[in-house]
Amino acid sequence: MKVSVSLNINGSLALFEVESDERLVDTLRDKAGLTGTKVGCGIGECGACSVLMNGKLVASCLVLTASADGAEITTVEGLGRDGQLSDLQKAFVDEGAIQCGYCTPGMLMASAYLLARYKRPTTAQIRHGLAGNLCRCTGYTKIISAIRKTARKRSIRRSGR
Repeated sequence: MKVSVSLNINGSLALFEVESDERLVDTLRDKAGLTGTKVGCGIGECGACSVLMNGKLVASCLVLTASADGAEITTVEGLGRDGQLSDLQKAFVDEGAIQCGYCTPGMLMASAYLLARYKRPTTAQIRHGLAGNLCRCTGYTKIISAIRKTARKRSIRRSGR
């Protein structure tokens, strides 16, 4: 059965006709063309499909699109502006936190959520915030470094130094 759904994706209103059992990850990738969100495990364990829904980090493979009607969705494509990488995305590049790149969109979304909650997260808070995201390439050290670098730079900007 088809259902009409309205989503605010990365600041733009989008209307879709979806099957009642269609997953949000599939709608984002196949209908909205936002392929940055990856399909990993399909059971909410790996974090590759992480997006922000109404400001909360969610595994989009576990969300039915029909249940997200009216929601505000932010994907990895929505982190930057005007074709420019966000400071967090730049830090991932600068710190070598990207290897194969498959986990990177989910890691970025988990990191963005973490930095929205904690202005200067501790290493323990960062590790906890990334706990739902699996990476087989980096060992997390460079990812943690990128998050800490972003938090430091944002703190300096806020203080005006």
